Amino acid sequence: MIEVRELTKRYAAHTAVDCLSFSVKEGRIYGLLGPNGAGKTTTMNIITGYLAPSGGSVSIDGHDIFDEPAEAKKCVGYLPEQPPLYPSMTVREYLLFAAELKQIKSAEAPSEAERAMRETGLEDVSVRLIKNLSKGYRQRVGVAQALLGDPKIIILDEPTVGLDPKQIIEIRDLIRSLGQKHTVILSSHILQEVSAVCDHILILSHGKLVAQGTPEELQALMNSGSVVTVTAGGGEEKILEALSGLGKTSVCESAEKGYSAVQLETDGSPISREKVFYALAEADCPIISMTVNTASLEDIFLELTSDEKEDEK
Repeated sequence: MIEVRELTKRYAAHTAVDCLSFSVKEGRIYGLLGPNGAGKTTTMNIITGYLAPSGGSVSIDGHDIFDEPAEAKKCVGYLPEQPPLYPSMTVREYLLFAAELKQIKSAEAPSEAERAMRETGLEDVSVRLIKNLSKGYRQRVGVAQALLGDPKIIILDEPTVGLDPKQIIEIRDLIRSLGQKHTVILSSHILQEVSAVCDHILILSHGKLVAQGTPEELQALMNSGSVVTVTAGGGEEKILEALSGLGKTSVCESAEKGYSAVQLETDGSPISREKVFYALAEADCPIISMTVNTASLEDIFLELTSDEKEDEK
């Protein structure tokens, strides 16, 4: 659907996007995740044809965005971080105006506007002035203009920025519904945003792609080894001896009275909980709890972008 190859954008001595390459497949919701300044918006502006790159290529549904810009742009609906709205227009007037800008045939424009309003829940406010709408509804108007022409790909730049919690939930639900008919790419620096709605995550740092995959794949990447915390009876020394052959052991200070808590850690393959159970059962050390510690999406994000945070300081 989208092929980005060695994409680069430089501003004088600053490199905003650095030899970035990735692919977007049809029918998924992709999250472009990274700290402020990681190159997310620049990448989106290049993909949509709003910005010329310093090098590299972008192909959308087989059309090169630079050699065939008109054909490539027909495949994409774009919502910038600041939606290009006209406050003095009604919702319907604005969508008809946007349809004209997108060169949709005048005979088809009214039905296109109605379809976009129906899909974004704007039918009840179609005759209201945009300036009188809440921030959440204005964001919906921006999404509706991106849907005009029924593009295969919808690109959303920070779609929930500035919204209250209720509006955020509504926009997330809208994004999920869009993902049933379109390929969706959204950028965000909010971890919960991406993990809540995206099937596939691309993490940027310093304009480079540092990791990509499903949330589960990223967690597996960061959890090549594993850490298990076991609380059991039988005595501290007995537990340590029983587990010594399974990995590196250490004693945890906090444990229920009469029991000992031990942390077992490996650098290689994940620890088998069955092996831990049988090792302690054979040593006559009854287990009262066992916890496997895995990296959260937040842990992964901080680990992969820690260098960028230090540079900003």
